[in-house]
Amino acid sequence: MTAWPLRPLVAACLALLGGAVLYLAFPPVGARPLAAVGPALLVLAVRGQRLRRGAWLGVVFGASFFIPLLLWLQFGGIAPWVAVSLLEMSLMAVTGAGLAAVAHLPGWPLWSAAVWVAGEAVRGRVPFGGFTWGRLAFSQDTGPMTPWVSVVGAAGLSFGVALVAMLLAAAVVAVTSRARFFTPRQGTRAMVLVAIAVVLVATGLVLPGPPPASGDTVVALVQGNVPRLGLDFNAQRQRVVRNHVEATLDLARRVDAGELPAPDLVLWPENATDIDPRTDREIAGLLTDAAQAVGRPILVGAVLDAPGNRALNAGIVWDAETGPGTQYIKRHLVPYGEYVPFREQLEPVFGQLALIPRDFAAGDEPGVFDLNGVTIGDVICFEVAYDDLVRDVVRGGAELIVVQTNNATFERSAQTRQQLAMARLRAVEHGRAVAVVATSGISAVIGPDGSFLARSGVFTRDLLVERVPLITRQTTASRLGAWPEGILVALGAVSVLAGAVTRRGRKS
Repeated sequence: MTAWPLRPLVAACLALLGGAVLYLAFPPVGARPLAAVGPALLVLAVRGQRLRRGAWLGVVFGASFFIPLLLWLQFGGIAPWVAVSLLEMSLMAVTGAGLAAVAHLPGWPLWSAAVWVAGEAVRGRVPFGGFTWGRLAFSQDTGPMTPWVSVVGAAGLSFGVALVAMLLAAAVVAVTSRARFFTPRQGTRAMVLVAIAVVLVATGLVLPGPPPASGDTVVALVQGNVPRLGLDFNAQRQRVVRNHVEATLDLARRVDAGELPAPDLVLWPENATDIDPRTDREIAGLLTDAAQAVGRPILVGAVLDAPGNRALNAGIVWDAETGPGTQYIKRHLVPYGEYVPFREQLEPVFGQLALIPRDFAAGDEPGVFDLNGVTIGDVICFEVAYDDLVRDVVRGGAELIVVQTNNATFERSAQTRQQLAMARLRAVEHGRAVAVVATSGISAVIGPDGSFLARSGVFTRDLLVERVPLITRQTTASRLGAWPEGILVALGAVSVLAGAVTRRGRKS
């Protein structure tokens, strides 16, 4: 006589608790070990349940996880927060049903961990290119398991955390599988499962650190800040540009005074100018003044005009002598943020969509280019959350990863800290220093081991000037690319199929 499956109300409460516990593993709380507890509670809730109920429990888990995790979306309006939370929690039905399908298979903790990764892969691609927020890996920007990411990538790290969770769940199952009495054999089995989980966690401590540096460079991050007073739209745009110009002129003065080292690279954030400097003479003159003052070309985050009343979210190199040079066009655009799918059908119903008067066009080339003798890999804002976009710049030869971002819309919410955790993880994953330059904060210089070399506050003007290593050798994760995720997704899919087939056989 076993204790499983749990009664529907008990299972629902356990799933609800599991989602809330997993939320606590992410910033702003950042109780990282809880990332192995939340999924364990969900798998205990779905064990022995029908697939349909497993799917429903996945949704319940998703509600208590994503609704608080994505609370920062409310600063862009209640509707985006509700819509994205509903979508993500609904997609958790895939994970819940999958976990229920494999729970009776021999070795189910292994298959369950693969199912979890498969669920993350679905959410990271569906719909409109997906939304990767909430991956287990992104809760592990520091900790004993973090070095795993340099070998098997973010998907492999998620698998490792999920496997620890499933082993803990299996230990609970072992000690509760007999409802009437407990045996020493159950205790021994539970202890073995916990010991395996502990060993998995500890393996990260013996993995090698980042590759050796081939040189170094001094990087300057310019956080100009944004006005928070009631200015009209055009005045706001002008003020943001001038803030970054003034901060850069201050950088030049402090370098001349010997207060700061002379930078080799000068970086401005996303949306440093929302006025196209290629066509606006006043803005072009301001950028040229800034570049002349520091004696270096500047990587500027700019909104550029494109044919067909479209726009480009770009990082553009601005030289004091030649003006606009190499540019990177953001490849992964945010739906209903940078473009509106089904605009003709939805705009008459949702008037707020008119606030996005023109769609952005996506680029098609990785942001790898030379900036004053250093090969940088540029990604813009949310792109840091997507494995392939960051991996492309590293495999393209980037010695330093640059993340240009603008989080001003999200005020002082957890969004900027959640995104910063992703940047720290990317540093370890690819063995590269990462420069996160934000319009209003948090800007940060991150070492190849994920440590902070410098970081700014929020809604303040700041300058970060740091010497960082340049690394050309790729980590194992960089070389393996998408293979670990592909293998784990296939393993999860096959195990779900096997679980569904054998469930039918057991019932017949």
